[in-house]
Amino acid sequence: MKLIKLNPVTPGTRHQLNLQKGLLSKTNKLLKKLSSGRKNLAGKSSLTGHTTVWHKGGGRKSKYHGVSFSDSSSRSVVVCVMYDPNRNAFVSFNYDLILNKFFKNIATNSVYTGSLTSSQKNSLNLAIGNRTSLNNIPIGSIVHSVTGNESNLKPIFGRSAGTSCQLVQKSSHDYKVKIPSGLIKSVPLTSFATIGVVSNTQQNLICLGKAGRRRHMGIRPTVRGVAMNPVDHPHGGRTNGGRPSATPWGIPTKGKKTVKNKK
Repeated sequence: MKLIKLNPVTPGTRHQLNLQKGLLSKTNKLLKKLSSGRKNLAGKSSLTGHTTVWHKGGGRKSKYHGVSFSDSSSRSVVVCVMYDPNRNAFVSFNYDLILNKFFKNIATNSVYTGSLTSSQKNSLNLAIGNRTSLNNIPIGSIVHSVTGNESNLKPIFGRSAGTSCQLVQKSSHDYKVKIPSGLIKSVPLTSFATIGVVSNTQQNLICLGKAGRRRHMGIRPTVRGVAMNPVDHPHGGRTNGGRPSATPWGIPTKGKKTVKNKK
C-alpha cells in the first residue's frame, strides 16, 4: 500500500504522511449488521470508575468490528479487506464455505479479495493466511496471532499491524516463540497460529501532522513529569537530579528491566 505525502498548503499538512486506502472496501449494509456500538470509557474501569489507562478520552464515534477468534475447522474465502477504527491492523471479511456464514478476522499481509484460507487443527497446508496448530509448522516460520494454549482461543502474541513471531525451537511438548518484543516465550504445541505477517506493515511510517488528528483518535496530551508538582509525580518540583527516572508510581524506567525473561 502506497504512502501519500500531502502538499504543504497548511502547517498541519507539511509533514503529513497517510496511507492510500483506495484498495480497502467501504462499509455496506451487510458489514453494518456485524458491527455494534462501542461505549467510550475514556480509559476508566467499567467496574470502579478509576482511570486505568492514561491519555484516553474524547475522539470521534466509531463502530466496533467484532473479530472471530474461533479455531474450529473451516474453509473460507476473503470477501473484502477493510479498515478498522479500533485497531491499527486491517480486518478481513470472510465467508465460511462449510458453516455458510460471514465472520471477521485479523487480515494477513498479501491476502486480498478472493483469497482462500483455512483453519484446521491438523492441516499441513502452510499457505499465507492459513491457520493451524504449531505442531504442524516447521522451525523458523513466521507466524502471527499466536494463542497461549488450546483452551484460550484468543491470540495473545503478534496481533498489532506489521508484527510477527518466529518459531525458534521445538521440543516434545512446547515451542519456543520469539515475540515482537524480542522475548522468547514457551507455547504449547496445541496452540494455533496464522502463517504470515499482520497486515498494514507501513503503519509505523504514518505521520499525523498535527495534534488535532490525535484528539480525533481519542488520544489526549501527555504531560511531562518535571512539569508537575511533587505530589503528582516523582519528577515534579523542578529539582536538579536526586533520583533516577521513574514512573508516576515510583517504578524505575528508561532502561531498567522490570520483567523477568522467562524462557
